[in-house]
This record gives sequence, structure tokens and C-alpha cells, in this order.
Amino acid sequence: MHMTQSGAASGLDLNLLVALDVLLEESSVSRAAARLHLSEPAMSRTLGRIRKALGDPVLVRAGRTMVPTPHALAIQVEVRAVVERACALFLAGGRVDLASLTRTFTVLANEFFTAVFGARLFAQVAREAPGVRLRFLAESHTDVPALREGVADLELGVIDTRSPEVRTEHFADARMLGVVRSGHPLLRRPITARRFAGGEHLIASRRGRLEGPVDGALAEQGLTRRVVGSVGTFPASLFVLRESDLIGLITSQAGPLATALGLETFEIPLDLPPLPFGMAWHPRHDADPAHAWLRDRARALMPAGG
Repeated sequence: MHMTQSGAASGLDLNLLVALDVLLEESSVSRAAARLHLSEPAMSRTLGRIRKALGDPVLVRAGRTMVPTPHALAIQVEVRAVVERACALFLAGGRVDLASLTRTFTVLANEFFTAVFGARLFAQVAREAPGVRLRFLAESHTDVPALREGVADLELGVIDTRSPEVRTEHFADARMLGVVRSGHPLLRRPITARRFAGGEHLIASRRGRLEGPVDGALAEQGLTRRVVGSVGTFPASLFVLRESDLIGLITSQAGPLATALGLETFEIPLDLPPLPFGMAWHPRHDADPAHAWLRDRARALMPAGG
């Protein structure tokens, strides 16, 4: 099968596109060869054909590693989309042979979600599709359209996107809990909004924010709290809380993480909005049975209720 286009890409068949996709992901001839079950000389010859078809070196040597050229980086997302769509088209009846599936899925997820559910998802994938690899990316401090640009295949966690071009599915609502070290003075008496506000607080914020919904809820009762600072991730905040008298927050689903670190959680005496846990993906993956399988496995992770 040849996918012809005008210009240098004429003669670039589907197998070369698959190889190009893997080469750009691995930035290594040897690793790409292993992924595609080819010898290194065969992979090198394939790279030569790709270079000739595209009129571009694609990968160039930089010390002991290889790096993609600017042109290769510019077309990487499009190459991935074409390969995934082509694979979906050639799967009979929308079925996928999980036992022989070789693919890497990139999942954008909150660190708590990965810490709580990651092991179960890795185990499920290993049992059903041992050739599939999962690459979890942490949420960025900037809002990058990762699904639209193909940086990630699936987003898991608190889904608050309103982008009309993204599919979303709601799993369950979680709630925020307070979390402190064992023996914290706050735990000695019933926790009221005033006592809660009177402590020193630590915020976990990927954007470095120093306020959040808790401050709005306190303001409605005429209260303010003192936030001493923020850290970039929730798991990091737990280690700070364990060694201090600071007060932090954790999602109800991540309570076992706090317990494992010897921390204690408590209900926050405020009216806080629920956290909508779920998943999001780009519509280009709708007809992809492998992606549908991954969505189904992600869906099964979440209990019905926060």
C-alpha cells in the first residue's frame, strides 16, 4: 500500500510511517528496532528510506544520542495521528488483538491519580496487552492543549476542560479532606471552621497559587487563613506535612496515601465544591479500538462515588 502525496513524501508507505512514528518516539535506532522486531541494520536501512522520502535527516547525532530535526518535530504529531487512524481502519470489525498489540499510550494525570490507581492500571495492561507501555505525564504548570496537539492520548483526573473539541466522561465526584500529621494540635478538639482557619496552611498547586476554593468558602463565613506557601504536587505536600504542623488538603480517593505516611485526614467544616474525576480524549481516537480498550480499563479503576 502506498500513500502518495505530491512532493518529497511520495513513496512513503504505511510501514515507513509506522517506523517513523517509533523512531521519533524513541530517538534511537536500536530501541526502535527492538520495538518493531527488526535488526539494527534493517532499521538503519528503513531510516535511510525515510530520509530519502522526506528529504530530511529526521534524526541527527548529538554526542552519544540522536535528536529529531526541526522538520521531524513539526510533523511528529501528524505522523502519530495518521498511523493511529490507519491502524484503526485496518482492524476488522473494530476489534484489536491485545496479545499482539505493540503501542505506547501517553496518559496525562494528576500525581495523586497516578499514585492511587497507577499500579492497578499497569497490572491490568500487563495481563491483557503485554506489548503496551504506559507513559504517565504530570500536569504542567501551564495549560497546554496536550490532547489536541497529540502530546497525550488520554487525560485522567479532575476534568474541568470546556473545550468543545475534547470528549469527556465523568467517573465520580470526590471531595477534599484536610490532612495533618498524627498528633497535630488541631485534632485534639472538634474541628470548627474557625479552628481550621486559625492554623498555618500549605497549598499544593502546579501553578504556584497561594489561594484556592477553601479561601472563598472561609470568606463567606468572615474568616481568613494564613497560607505559608505552596508546593508543586500533592504527594510532595504530604512529606512536608508529616514533618510540620502545617495543614494541607487531599482528595478523598487519595486518603490511603496519607494513611500510609502516618498522616490523619479529617472532614473540612466548609461547603466546598466537588471534584469531578473522569477522563478526556481527542475525538480522533473515537474509532480506535485499542484506545477504546484503554478507556474501558481506566473507567473500571474508579469506584462509583467519591
